[in-house]
Amino acid sequence: MAGRTSKPTVGALPDATAKTAIASVVLTWLAWSLFAASVAALLGRIRFGLTWEIPGVVAVDGLTVLLWVVVTFFSGIVHSYSRRYMAGSAHETSFFAAVFGFTVIVMALVAADHLALFWVLWLAMGLVMAALVGTVEDWTQAQAAATVARRYFLGSSALLGIGLATLWWATGAETVSGVAAAAEGLAGPVWLVGAGALVLAAMIQSALLPFHTWLLASMTAPTPASALMHAGFVNAGGILLTRFAPVVTVEPTFMLAIVVLGAVSALGGKFLKTVQPDVKSRLACSTVGQMGFMIMQAGLGFFGAAITHLVLHGFYKAHHFLSAGAEVEQTAPGGESRDLGVVGLGVTLLTGVAGGAVFALLTGKGLHFDSGLVLALIVVLTTLQAARAVVVRTSLPATVRYGAVPVVFLPAITGYALVYSAVSTLLGDLPVLAAPTELTVVHGVVVAGFLLAYAGVESGVYERSQRLYVALVNASQPPTDTLLTDRGDYNEQ
Repeated sequence: MAGRTSKPTVGALPDATAKTAIASVVLTWLAWSLFAASVAALLGRIRFGLTWEIPGVVAVDGLTVLLWVVVTFFSGIVHSYSRRYMAGSAHETSFFAAVFGFTVIVMALVAADHLALFWVLWLAMGLVMAALVGTVEDWTQAQAAATVARRYFLGSSALLGIGLATLWWATGAETVSGVAAAAEGLAGPVWLVGAGALVLAAMIQSALLPFHTWLLASMTAPTPASALMHAGFVNAGGILLTRFAPVVTVEPTFMLAIVVLGAVSALGGKFLKTVQPDVKSRLACSTVGQMGFMIMQAGLGFFGAAITHLVLHGFYKAHHFLSAGAEVEQTAPGGESRDLGVVGLGVTLLTGVAGGAVFALLTGKGLHFDSGLVLALIVVLTTLQAARAVVVRTSLPATVRYGAVPVVFLPAITGYALVYSAVSTLLGDLPVLAAPTELTVVHGVVVAGFLLAYAGVESGVYERSQRLYVALVNASQPPTDTLLTDRGDYNEQ
């Protein structure tokens, strides 16, 4: 309505002409310095095989230096982006301090070897992220979202504590490496409690269903904090399972359970994304699905694939969050069609099959009758979906839609496979990097579920079923006190 105004719920907009806080300048410089040092450590590891450790406290291996480079790069980007984003905000200094503190904590976490140190850093990581969600102390929804996140992260830390304490009691080892070395002797209820607690902690931290509520409630976080959350924080679940891979791979049935839990979130996130009305919520639901796929890869026994996935997903999601504003655009109707046509169907199918074949040949996954075949089939489905998304864009010339699809997607799959191989080589010193399992009926059900989900989304079944649509909308709703329902609520400054 013309002339209508909204009462600000937080305060005045920031003064963009205000002088930049010295803390933001210094901490941005320090973040990029940490990135440079991390790159040097990675090169030293690759070229000279350098390792660093304080026995019983910290141990720097291939996984550590890889994650140092990834985390510090994202941190540097977020720091630089925030220089303008937070300019003039009353929360500028505290925000930069929290982001830099988060960076240091994660760097220490991925190097920690002592169980108690690992747990303390895990707890601190969650508390700092919750503080970032509630950056604006006078914003009611932000504080409610921070409370939700803090509750979940404390639950994750409690479960991790139970898992680590149980494993310490069962093995007598006080370090992550010590537990890994003694994992072969684990069995029975004690092992199940320890391993189960680790998986639940990973699920909460990575926002898998049904623990995804905290992520959907975090829309009040400043955009750069959201980028850091989706590009780094949620990946902690995959890192945890990789560090304790010798523990979770003790029993094949337990690995099957991880596959199912990951697949449920991968499929659920895909469907939840289809009913989201705004960019950030769609990205959040996409993260739920992607983290489910990451955990599923760990359950299939391919921990190198899980780490590769979290690294590439981090780059993808950081870019999309930091450029979220550019994705708000008006699209003319009629730009897409559900009808592929004979040529489009042929191009899509051939591209998907060729993509799976390239992945299998370059990585060796899918060439044997084991869980690697499931991984290769998921690559085929993913390629099919991406190829179809281009083919149905009727606004593009036919030569682009049909000719460019294999030209673009096959090199992309090749690049992914090569990155996977490089990461696996760097992580070669891990106790367990790949532990493929025999194919079972459960694996077949999971693949069938992905096929049905693909068909359901592409055919638009969720749009025709009112019951399903409402169920998806309800499942994707965060707590009501975190919802932004008035224009004035969006003034996060």
